[in-house]
Amino acid sequence: METPFVFGKLAVDRNFTNRDNERVRLAGNFAGLVNTVLISPRRWGKSSLVQKSALEAISADKNLHFCFLDAFNIRTEEQFYLALASEVLKISSSKLDVIIENAKRFIGVFLPKLSFSPGHQDEFSLSLDWKEVKKHPDAILDMAETVATEKGWKLVICIDEFQNISTFENQLAFQKKLRSHWQKHQHVAYCLYGSKRHMLMDVFTSSSMPFYKFGDILFLEKIHRDNWIPFICSRFEDTQKHINENDAALIADLAECHPYYVQQLAQQSWLRTATACSEEIIREAHEGIVSQLSLLFQSKTEELSTPQINFLKALLDGVEKFSSKNMIDDYQLGSSANVSRIKKALENKEIIDIMAGNILVLDPMYKNWLVTRYFIKN
Repeated sequence: METPFVFGKLAVDRNFTNRDNERVRLAGNFAGLVNTVLISPRRWGKSSLVQKSALEAISADKNLHFCFLDAFNIRTEEQFYLALASEVLKISSSKLDVIIENAKRFIGVFLPKLSFSPGHQDEFSLSLDWKEVKKHPDAILDMAETVATEKGWKLVICIDEFQNISTFENQLAFQKKLRSHWQKHQHVAYCLYGSKRHMLMDVFTSSSMPFYKFGDILFLEKIHRDNWIPFICSRFEDTQKHINENDAALIADLAECHPYYVQQLAQQSWLRTATACSEEIIREAHEGIVSQLSLLFQSKTEELSTPQINFLKALLDGVEKFSSKNMIDDYQLGSSANVSRIKKALENKEIIDIMAGNILVLDPMYKNWLVTRYFIKN
């Protein structure tokens, strides 16, 4: 029997839960070609939300088209141009000969070469004359607008892990180039999102950055436990297994409503359930997940400095005033200036996040491991 819970890949159809307000807002932005920036920590369901909203927007407007680009492995300006040009070419036509012709028409000045995989003619790799692209990238940056205008489409370019552009050489100049072209497009909108919230914040919310006020910024929050409870219960019932509302709430609470971990803990609890789930089963499943991740957590912790570990200890002890002299002395944090550096370092490592002045450990399973295993042991 297929498991009714999904994690680590896109949640679609019945595996997708809630996000009603966000879906309506995103779908409306897509339909109106409003540029959108989606910001949240890792594994909170951004990609699933974008895909779901795109499908809903397409169902309402058949003239609306989407192009999806994952910038996860993109580390240079050259790689970005190649990836963008490739994805736009793919959606320009489903016919091989037309794609080749489009490559010549749209980016022929860059001497495009397309290599097709045997047996997979819809998959190809693109190479360009980088020296020419570097001189005049305009054709590639405006390529989506050119395609959309010719076809009479409304086109949305969705770029995941967009924060990676901030690691490029001469990144400010590159961002200025993107902004100067994209803000002029009339038939294309851009949906930009990624997993490193603090980096995206730097790109889109700083008044000194080129992408400041580029579009509608949507800060994604966790799905509330009141929405998780009926979802978990219904998915159990769909497979002739039962879980009561209190136990469904326990799953959401142990995972701190973290979408990835709620789905994982629900799945592991479901796998252990013959007919009716129980608190004992859920806690056993939770312990199993933490144990499974222990080596990963140990390795992550070994990479931290002693002051960073001490800061996490203070945080999990409930300390709120990190600048007080007593707290700095008690936890051997050095100085208030060093505390600021520690916070920034842990934020860059995506271990903590700071929202509205509140500091939280992003990974609830790592948090549990620190409290129940690491700090007790040490």
